[in-house]
Amino acid sequence: MENFSVNSAKSYIGKNVNLHLKDGAVIINVQLIGIHKGSGKNNLIEYTPYGNRRSTCIPLRIVAWAELLNSNFLLRAA
Repeated sequence: MENFSVNSAKSYIGKNVNLHLKDGAVIINVQLIGIHKGSGKNNLIEYTPYGNRRSTCIPLRIVAWAELLNSNFLLRAA
C-alpha cells in the first residue's frame, strides 16, 4: 500500500471521509478543507467535522489512508 501523500489528499478535498491514522485511530465523518504545505515533511491537512464550522489541522504524515463516504447515505440520515 502506498503512503498517503499530498497528491492523494488533494483528490479528497471538499469530500466527506473517514481518516485512518497510523496508530489505528479513526477520525470519522470529516470534510477535508485543504492542505497547508510546510517546509519538508511538515504538511498539514485541514478538516472540519460534519455539522461543525470549526476546522482542525493534523500532520499529513500521521494519516495512513482516507475512506470516502457515500454522500447519499449522509443526506438521508439527516
